[in-house]
Amino acid sequence: MPEHIKKSIREIPNFPKEGILFYDVTTLFADAVAFRRAIDMLVYRYIDKKPDMFVGVEARGFLIASTLAYALGTGVAIIRKPGKLPYKTYKESYELEYGTDSMEMHIDAVKPGQNVVVVDDLLATGGTFEAAAKLVERAGATAQELACIVELTFLPGRQKLSRYSVHSLVTYASEEVKS
Repeated sequence: MPEHIKKSIREIPNFPKEGILFYDVTTLFADAVAFRRAIDMLVYRYIDKKPDMFVGVEARGFLIASTLAYALGTGVAIIRKPGKLPYKTYKESYELEYGTDSMEMHIDAVKPGQNVVVVDDLLATGGTFEAAAKLVERAGATAQELACIVELTFLPGRQKLSRYSVHSLVTYASEEVKS
């Protein structure tokens, strides 16, 4: 089943810059069968783990987290880029290849003691997921697991997140741009 999911993900060479192979999950979202399979695989993973909340990271993580929350009858919260949320927020900065970035979450998006699954489309270097997990923890909740559709295993994301449980549906082991 993961092969059908993998085949539905578009590979875009030289994006966002020369030499990078970009894995575009929007084509997975557009493929009704592949999207249902991906979500079903995640639903089955979490049905017995019973998280209290799914937290989606901007922006593709919103789609996945919302769908999981609906299917499992939980709440959903969002983590956004700075300045996009209207209420009081926690802010967390993280390192990028060239510089830093930040994300924010409402201070009451998750409650102390809740078990939360943080969801995004892709795990690469781990900075975004680490910042998201720290936001959840700052609010007093537990980052029960970090979940994604795609994991780039040739990058150090999983190692950076070694203190967390990490789950991905499909992996890519090479960043080679295919000709």
